[in-house]
Amino acid sequence: MATDSSTPIPDAEEDIRPDDAVVEIDGNEYFEHFRFVADKGQELLRIDKFLVTRLQKSSRNRIQQAAEAGCILVNGKPVKSNYRVKPLDLIQVVMDRPRYEFEIVAQDIPLDIVYEDRYVLVVNKPAGLVVHPGHGNYDGTLVNALAWHFRDTPDYDVNDPRLGLVHRIDKDTSGLLVVAKTPDAKTDLGRQFFNKTTKREYVAVVWGLPEPLSGTVATNIGRNPKDRLQMTTFPLDGPEGKRAVTHYEVTEPLGHVSVVKCVLETGRTHQIRVHMRSLGHPLFNDARYGGDKVLRGTHSSSYQSFISHCFEACPRQALHARTLGFRHPETGEEIFFSADIPADMKQLIERWRTYTQGTRQ
Repeated sequence: MATDSSTPIPDAEEDIRPDDAVVEIDGNEYFEHFRFVADKGQELLRIDKFLVTRLQKSSRNRIQQAAEAGCILVNGKPVKSNYRVKPLDLIQVVMDRPRYEFEIVAQDIPLDIVYEDRYVLVVNKPAGLVVHPGHGNYDGTLVNALAWHFRDTPDYDVNDPRLGLVHRIDKDTSGLLVVAKTPDAKTDLGRQFFNKTTKREYVAVVWGLPEPLSGTVATNIGRNPKDRLQMTTFPLDGPEGKRAVTHYEVTEPLGHVSVVKCVLETGRTHQIRVHMRSLGHPLFNDARYGGDKVLRGTHSSSYQSFISHCFEACPRQALHARTLGFRHPETGEEIFFSADIPADMKQLIERWRTYTQGTRQ
């Protein structure tokens, strides 16, 4: 993690928790893992030596790797491992993922691998799979699955911040993620995400019919001061939140819901979910943002029963990261990947197609 364009950024749909210690660097959020303040009498000492005596489970080599990745800050700025700690320096160890309270255990969890070579791996994450271990999800995550997949790859250390996931999507969103297998690959891919040159297209089912049928939503997005588990919109030119831009297009109106294509220009937490709600069209069955209620349609018992069956068919927010494109970090070739809409969303859409056709007759 660096503060220039090589910085990997969180994806729009990462889960949030109220107790995350978040550090903002150049407009991007990272998680604080450790914090120290040097004593008034601190003698000049290399920061890797300073930290190795305080981080009992970390070797000096691991600390040097973290510094190389830009994950060690002094007074808010990244430093290299040869930086000499001075009296009263504020030292933070930060990463682009929540803190793991334990070593990552390799677990034989099936991976839907779309592409893999020596430098990158692209995986199609199913809904329900948490990306990173964290509070309440100590194993059974995508990171545990990656540890198993790379168990015989000596150059891949799942705890090395210079490797691994370049972006994230949350537990109940399905779709494509890219994993960097070398430090140079992660730096290059992180720069592409930072510079907004990647191609990311999502498909969603939302309540109602957005008007106009295509458009752009541009706001700031930040944590909701009334609910720390939610994000919310703020004025684009205001001091709160960070700039977020989503381009959307209705691809199939289906009566009281619509299938919508969303293209991300930025990658903010819950960006699509927040932007569609700001238009008055929350994602179908998005419990966090009010989409798990009957927001359109009639009050008849048959319609209420139909909606209940739709919720059962797709028991999560109807959102899928369908397309991912980027420049290969080694060859420079533009490559694109796609992942079919998963079965639960297909079933949901088919139910609405059948319902809509029936009401037209």
